[in-house]
Amino acid sequence: MTKIIIVDDHPLVIEGIKALIESDSSFEIVGIALNGKQTNQLLKTEKPDIIFMDINLPDCSGIDLCREILLKFPSIIIIGLSTFNTPSYIQAMLDSGAKGYLLKNTTKNEFLKALNTVLSHKTYVSEEAKSILNTFKTETEIVLTRREREVLQLIASGKSNTEIAKELFISPTTVDSHRTNLLAKFKTNNTALLVKQALKSGFIVY
Repeated sequence: MTKIIIVDDHPLVIEGIKALIESDSSFEIVGIALNGKQTNQLLKTEKPDIIFMDINLPDCSGIDLCREILLKFPSIIIIGLSTFNTPSYIQAMLDSGAKGYLLKNTTKNEFLKALNTVLSHKTYVSEEAKSILNTFKTETEIVLTRREREVLQLIASGKSNTEIAKELFISPTTVDSHRTNLLAKFKTNNTALLVKQALKSGFIVY
């Protein structure tokens, strides 16, 4: 029996997911959380195999929550669930460790396909989200590593090299090197222009 937790603050979405999951006897819903705080409380007593997680929660970002959960429970499979179909959100969720990304307009067949795919230790991105990502990658010449994306996001939030180094458990020198590489890739010579260009190109999530 595959144990599932749903994290979403929209009752209609929750009911829809419940209906899809309960149509298959091999899946069991062991908990529902409306925000990040409830999710962390729930994980103290329940150990799910899969979490369906909205990336826009009332008290936190599902992207950050995904990263935090996987640091504590790396065996949990997280599938991002959202109305956001912009490449920056999709990529950010995947970079945080999610093994899947579904838009909330997904069909029953795709929903169940996503479940079976991630249980086979593969990543599943919905067809619409995949098309958006592929178009974005084709249109841009800028390719960032996962670490560069993390550093860029923290730069955009106003953190210093020292603060970024502490958060990512790397040295300030390494952060400075990533910052230099980012400036070169975006063909800018200062942080303000870097953030502006990265935001315009869809690399930064707010």
